[in-house]
Amino acid sequence: MTILHVSTPATWRGGEQQVAYLASALQQLQVDQVILSPEGSVLGARMMESNIPVASFTTRGYLDLALARKISDLCKGKHFDIIHCHDSHAHSAAVMSAALFKNNTPVIVSRRVDFKVSANPLSKWKYNHPSVKKIICVSDTIRTITAPSIKDVSKLAVVHSGIDLAKYSNASKERPLISELGLDPNTKIVGNLSALADHKDYPTYLRTAAEVIKEDPTIHFIIAGQGPEEKRIQKMIRSLHLEANVHMLGFRNDIVEVMNSLDLFLITSKTEGLGTIVLEAFAAGVPVVATRAGGIPEMVEDTVTGLLAEPGDIESLKNATLRVLTDPLLKNTFVQNALTRVQDFSYEATAEKTLEIYRTFYH
Repeated sequence: MTILHVSTPATWRGGEQQVAYLASALQQLQVDQVILSPEGSVLGARMMESNIPVASFTTRGYLDLALARKISDLCKGKHFDIIHCHDSHAHSAAVMSAALFKNNTPVIVSRRVDFKVSANPLSKWKYNHPSVKKIICVSDTIRTITAPSIKDVSKLAVVHSGIDLAKYSNASKERPLISELGLDPNTKIVGNLSALADHKDYPTYLRTAAEVIKEDPTIHFIIAGQGPEEKRIQKMIRSLHLEANVHMLGFRNDIVEVMNSLDLFLITSKTEGLGTIVLEAFAAGVPVVATRAGGIPEMVEDTVTGLLAEPGDIESLKNATLRVLTDPLLKNTFVQNALTRVQDFSYEATAEKTLEIYRTFYH
């Protein structure tokens, strides 16, 4: 079996991490693969380091006929059993490859976003094109949201994203952020390690932080990530006078060490496909307070593996944060239940389930 993965972002975020996890696990399962990604992409560089073949293209926008032709040419030059598209641009190009260049390789699409399929004719066409054999949704919520736009709902499947559980098994329990930020060793740290994007709703995170700090000025908050909302977040920290207690760490490669420094993981997203960063907190033994956004409730069961609040509900988020930080017994209950729950979300399990779908179309 040979798979052509198509991923169009040049940057590195959760979706690209999932492609890398999938390709790495499939490599261990002896599946032949090629990654098609933009010239100079982070994903391409990491896959080459893993000895997974990479092809590249120059990005030219959403309706990228050159990418469609590239896909077609690759399929003519080498037999691929499946084209797996990992984002919307990849999906468009693969369907155009079928429609314009008569590429008959089956297409599988991963859908990671928890909003409705656009009602425009192009979206309707590409989601219901006969070349698309399966749409893999990363949560039950996304499947439900996507279903009304799909003529044949049997094409929809759910495969939850996964993480690398092994990296936490022998991790040190040191708290490096304490020394890095010059904090007292007993300081309680609340954090979010999500991209600085609008749907992550960092304004709610900061307003929640402001209310928590009013109750207990010794609590500190960190934000680890990068993205288009960075300047807006910095401005808001200043306007709320949170400079002493809120620390922006930028993009971090040491996610395990940062997670292990936290007393609580707080995610305030207003939309979320699944939110695998929550799984990282589970695996690190960090209790979670989150919003009921997208697929998050499929991981965080309220009062069992964490506490949930409605998106934008600052009062509830504040109360939940303080409740966990001041109740060691409750915190330990959440941590132990979450450690059990996260065992179902390994990236190896994700790859096995994806491979089962591939085999349906393997001839």
